[in-house]
Order: sequence, then structure tokens, then C-alpha cells
Amino acid sequence: MTKGSRNLPEGAVTLATGLVLWLFTGDVDTPVVTLTKAGVVLMCVGGVLLATGLYQRARGRAQGRPTDPG
Repeated sequence: MTKGSRNLPEGAVTLATGLVLWLFTGDVDTPVVTLTKAGVVLMCVGGVLLATGLYQRARGRAQGRPTDPG
């Protein structure tokens, strides 16, 4: 599995986790950080991972590298 192919599912899961936190934890009180803010941060990180994975896959295809052996 190439690096770009690994970043895609990892980014999607991180983005989805952040979205769930942002949408459904507004009423939960935690001592240090609110879970909705943590969800926004996770969505940003997941979006960056997705964008990086898409860029790496596109660059690998342009250079003639195989993207997925299976």
C-alpha cells in the first residue's frame, strides 16, 4: 500500500470522527477542552490528510507509479 493510499482512509476516518464529535457533543461538558472544538480540529486534520493522500496518488499516477497492487 502506498503512502497516498494509506492517507486516504486515515483522513476519512479522522474527518468522520471529528464530524461526529462536532455534531453530537454540544451538551457534554469536559474540564479542559470542549469536544466540539476537538471535533473541529479533527476535521481539519482529516481534511489535510485527505488532500495529501489525493495529491500523492495523483502525483504517483502522473509519474507512472502503481497506486494499488491489489
